[in-house]
Amino acid sequence: MPRDLSVFGGTANLPLAEAIARALGVRLGARVVERFPDGEVEVRLEEGVRGHHVYLVQPTTPPVNDNLVELLLLADACRRAAAERVIAIVPYFGYARSDRRHGSRAAVGARVVADLMEAVGVAEVITLDLHTPQVEGFFRVPVDGLSALPLLADAARERLTSDAVVVAPDAGRVKMATAYAQWLRTPLVVLHKRRDSSTRTSVTHLVGDVRGKQCLVIDDLISTGGTIADSARALHDAGARPGVLVAATHALMLGDAAEKMRRAGVSCVLTTDTIACRAPDDGFVHTVSVAGMVAAAIRED
Repeated sequence: MPRDLSVFGGTANLPLAEAIARALGVRLGARVVERFPDGEVEVRLEEGVRGHHVYLVQPTTPPVNDNLVELLLLADACRRAAAERVIAIVPYFGYARSDRRHGSRAAVGARVVADLMEAVGVAEVITLDLHTPQVEGFFRVPVDGLSALPLLADAARERLTSDAVVVAPDAGRVKMATAYAQWLRTPLVVLHKRRDSSTRTSVTHLVGDVRGKQCLVIDDLISTGGTIADSARALHDAGARPGVLVAATHALMLGDAAEKMRRAGVSCVLTTDTIACRAPDDGFVHTVSVAGMVAAAIRED
């Protein structure tokens, strides 16, 4: 761990920043973040960082662009204050889904964000379970891609029966679900889906046996809850035991996501604190902290 180390938190997930600082045994750095009536953001460090390795904790959660600009300004403030090195801890990287062009005149948002972060002096990025891992290739600086799999798999183990199966909700999550199935020593089931629109998908068929079995659906991200709800309904229609479990690293839980999943037969969602929880505090969402994992990565830096 660097001797001269500072940790600052943005406003997107201050509790996580505080937890990381506690795990490292340091005090969270003092800073001021102000928003003007016209939407502009101003940041100011309240302590010196000259010669320090500075870690900025700021996921790009909704409002994504506001939180991204806040991160960029924090990094620029550290650079101008003569920090030795600026490391961005972006537990949830909001533009990871924009990793390719969808049409000849489309932008690649993840690459634009990578360029912006490097332009303001970010020397390294620490993140968790990128939606598309190839986003790491857009950066010319090191990217430490951590995985919440051990934390979530251990949390799920306590709730699983001996006949449980791990389910990939689509082909894109097969690799992640396979890793969970190997960790938990369970069979793997794969759902195949068709995208009907930019916001709507439907399950077309299922590969594997779920009849009478408990199902654990794996995903990296829950946004509106639509994919998980469709998966739960398809599993129940195929004879799965009532009460589908879900494990997802990032839980945006936008709109009525929690209620949508409940109606579809989901009994519990296991997630992490990469995103400040937006779900009702009624036990439906169980959160495990990644602070210790991130702190360990910083110690090894």
